[in-house]
Amino acid sequence: MTSEDFIPARLRRLWGRSETSRLGRPAALDVHRVVTASVEIADRDGLGGVTLPKVAKNLGVTGMSLYRYVGSKDELLELMADAALGVPPTIPTEDWRLGLRGWAFEHRAVLQRRPWLTRVPTSGPPSGPNQIAWMETGLAVLSRTPLDWAHKIGVLSLISGYVTQSVRQYSDLAEGRAEGQGQADAERDYGRALARLVEPERFPETARLFSSTLFEAPPSDTPDATIADADFTLGLDLILDGVAVRIGRPAAQT
Repeated sequence: MTSEDFIPARLRRLWGRSETSRLGRPAALDVHRVVTASVEIADRDGLGGVTLPKVAKNLGVTGMSLYRYVGSKDELLELMADAALGVPPTIPTEDWRLGLRGWAFEHRAVLQRRPWLTRVPTSGPPSGPNQIAWMETGLAVLSRTPLDWAHKIGVLSLISGYVTQSVRQYSDLAEGRAEGQGQADAERDYGRALARLVEPERFPETARLFSSTLFEAPPSDTPDATIADADFTLGLDLILDGVAVRIGRPAAQT
């Protein structure tokens, strides 16, 4: 028994380890071509547009033949997610806060280019080579801190989850707005409507919120991306403030 026997077939395919065709013949396709075709469909039609019959049609093969290269639709999604994520850029590691900020913004940029990635179900911890590369980059940023391994992984998981949810929420809100309506106008309309509906006797703090100038603040011509960047930065800074507190606690140190 070789060391490869201990690696599940799914992970061998994810890491590009060669496999012979199940039928013992030279393969007309390979995993890379199947995944590339699938990512192209997702980029064009969204994740819902990726079906095995459509992928097979684009490759000029039958749907059943794809099972020689991917074990299931779930595995295909896992392969697609890792391939579409790509390799991370170089992130400076001298300052952990600046490094994590850069790591978060770079991850966000990938998801903004491919928002369908936020819809891929999470079936387990990071396993693919690109996912591990992003993890390596994040761990390198945290290597100068006294955090132990559990805390480092916790920080990266928290930030990654925040990035994913932020991009997904922004996409959902954009789809829900009226055609031609910007985010500033949508927030203003929301605040004004709720100010008339929320009763101070029942919801005193929420009523104070909607009577404030929060939802009136951005000018109507403020670009959506500017508002989204400000919202994202605020949430990220809150997370990083918490990380800073944790770094200062002896219990978090090795």
